[in-house]
Amino acid sequence: MNSNLLDQPREVRRGEELPIEKLAAYLHAQLPQYVGALSVKQFPSGHSNLTFFLQLGEQEFVLRRPPFGDKIKTAHDMAREFKILSHLHPVYSKVPRPLLYCDDESIIGAPFYVMERVRGIILRAKPPQGLALTPEMMRSFSLAFVDNLAAIHTVDYIAAGLGDLGKPQGYAARQVRGWTERYVNAKTDDIPDIERTAAWLAEHLPPESGAVLIHNDYKYDNLVLDPNDLSIRAVLDWEMATIGDPLMDLGTSLGYWVEQNDPEELRALAFGLTMLPGNLSRDEIVQRYAQTSRRDVSRIQFYYVYALFKIAVIVQQIYNRYKQGYSHDPRFANMIDAVRVLGTTAARELEK
Repeated sequence: MNSNLLDQPREVRRGEELPIEKLAAYLHAQLPQYVGALSVKQFPSGHSNLTFFLQLGEQEFVLRRPPFGDKIKTAHDMAREFKILSHLHPVYSKVPRPLLYCDDESIIGAPFYVMERVRGIILRAKPPQGLALTPEMMRSFSLAFVDNLAAIHTVDYIAAGLGDLGKPQGYAARQVRGWTERYVNAKTDDIPDIERTAAWLAEHLPPESGAVLIHNDYKYDNLVLDPNDLSIRAVLDWEMATIGDPLMDLGTSLGYWVEQNDPEELRALAFGLTMLPGNLSRDEIVQRYAQTSRRDVSRIQFYYVYALFKIAVIVQQIYNRYKQGYSHDPRFANMIDAVRVLGTTAARELEK
């Protein structure tokens, strides 16, 4: 494998350092089979839970902890994500193997868990240097992207022990209400398009379309790929996974899917490499998913608009944390502009 193509960690951002000595002592006690000095770096591209690269001797791991200044029940979030991975790994091979969970905040200042590192390529806003992504490769990958989402939706979550993960009844209504409340709590600027979209969603709730395991953040940069053929090795970031409406999951993926003919301001957000030649269009994604899953996608507009709104709220929450000084990540300084663009995109969709 060409190591230059792998997703690489960097030095830890200022203010997000881990107490190495205390963490090393804990890891040596919990994972005595791994020996050697501990070194820590950080994967810089995530926007929510913080992700660190750990090397213990020759062994590589990934540590996840909540963001600083997060007012959500972070201890529950870490335990929940660890539980999802622990139950999924035996029945769905494309998740990293979880190793340990720690709720003792005296170790690093927050709950955290450690999992294996799955080595591979992650397609972020810019492709790894030296990787030529042909139209044929991107078409094949985008088809696999959709088919893998449909496969996740077929996981027997009850047999996997995840039957208590969520409450599917009334899922769409609760999500619209919940994300609207989160927006109000994180609001920093007046953006009428966002408020209009929230009202429209509440007034146009679709009928229930089933209950499955949904990832809730399924996009290109949450997939680890084999550098030889771009096949999917692992799906990352299960923090928002639950049991709910599969079309909400599909909608979220569409919300991140930017096309070459989209307005310039939306293309500038560069969520991923979905604009490269060969990628399916949003319409083709919907049709491929319908073909693979045999689900009714006739009301997909609601789910796409919901996704734009949800992503806008997530970005608003990140910007709010930055404004309050909980994060010094310079990527977050102008995120309010992205909230406006997503609001404009949702409003434009409502006019169709």
